[in-house]
Amino acid sequence: MKKIYMHSLGCSKNLVDSENMLGILEKKGYKVTDYADKADYIIINTCSFINDAQQESVNAILSAADIKNNINKKAKIIVTGCLSQRFGEELSKEIPEVDIVIGTAGFEKINEYIEEYEMNKKLLIDTTSQLDIDKSLPRNTLTEPWYAYLKIAEGCSNNCTYCVIPKLRGPFKSRRIESVVEEAKTLSSSGAKEIIIIAQDTSKYGIDIYGERKLHEVIQKISEIESIRWIRIHYLYPEDIYDELINEFKNNEKLLKYFDIPMQHINDRILKRMNRNTNKEQITSLIQKIRREVKDAVIRTSLITGFPGETRDEHEELKDFLKEYKLDRVGIFKYSREEHTPAYKLPGQIDEDIKELRLNELMEIQQKISYENNVSKIGKTYEVLIEEKDVENIYVGRTYMDSIEIDGCVYVTSDEELTLGNIYKVKINDALEYDLIGDVRDEDD
Repeated sequence: MKKIYMHSLGCSKNLVDSENMLGILEKKGYKVTDYADKADYIIINTCSFINDAQQESVNAILSAADIKNNINKKAKIIVTGCLSQRFGEELSKEIPEVDIVIGTAGFEKINEYIEEYEMNKKLLIDTTSQLDIDKSLPRNTLTEPWYAYLKIAEGCSNNCTYCVIPKLRGPFKSRRIESVVEEAKTLSSSGAKEIIIIAQDTSKYGIDIYGERKLHEVIQKISEIESIRWIRIHYLYPEDIYDELINEFKNNEKLLKYFDIPMQHINDRILKRMNRNTNKEQITSLIQKIRREVKDAVIRTSLITGFPGETRDEHEELKDFLKEYKLDRVGIFKYSREEHTPAYKLPGQIDEDIKELRLNELMEIQQKISYENNVSKIGKTYEVLIEEKDVENIYVGRTYMDSIEIDGCVYVTSDEELTLGNIYKVKINDALEYDLIGDVRDEDD
């Protein structure tokens, strides 16, 4: 029985591809191992979103090559994902230890690539395959059993000037509702209580195949699955958040009131240079509408600082926006200059030290806001999904306000033994900049 080792890098969408590859190969009789030096095939599912991610992916491939050369000479190296889609030929030349190179659409045929390699015993490169996104694929989840990601679309058609994703993943393609719901049922039967809906732009779900937005409908159908307690959505672009969807947030008890809205900037000129299909007035009106209509809504966003041509005044405008709207969760990133993107050639590229300075200024503002927001929660009681035991009587969990790995957590004290993966009522009694501290309440409290 041949063994496979998976090293999955990058985003949650990439993770789902890795889980599908493992599921496919396990079904074909391969055994998954946690040790690369014991594997017959080392699979590295790469990321190529920004320079740092590319370097991390290259380092992972070089590490696998070192294992192949010095420890496990029988190992074959498979490189998949965004980096191989972008630089497949170069990778095979620069790192000759690589045996198979597959692009972003090839993961569903991973077993066929291995079979072809076994027959021919020579370098195999394929970055032109097309993906059947509604094909039912087995899946070996790599997350904890109580939550799972559910990818409802592939690719992106937004063509933001800083982003290479459309070139790597192709245009936006929605999955059929039936296909999505069927996978949600499978995930719930495996123990998932929280389903995290993902795509490059979930708010456009359905437009390409149904001619209208259908995200609210697919959420309604997933909500009918009894064992699913929480549904969380990631990556709702501001221009496509529509009334039926807001109503679903308002009225559906299983849909967490967690709005993950990548805004990227607030200045109209910068938004236009980014090719974002929105402006400051639309963004601020949307924030006000969400807060007006959805009680206890949490808004998360991501922002880019140091975009080419960003002036000091435009940076100050972004700072003022944070101070005025006091968003709950904010991820701030320095602009990364990526080849093969329109922004790469824009005039006014900003020095790294200025980007760093602006990043620190924004982070300092948001840290204070986050602390103030957290302090306001002291004395309140929230449902907390317990995920880890820290030390004796202290556990770590998440509220509806916190998505896995990107937001804060709650440190929970309990005299009783808590079950990981279960949801408990927790009263908050202290706050940190990004995390909360509380203790378990009796059901009667």
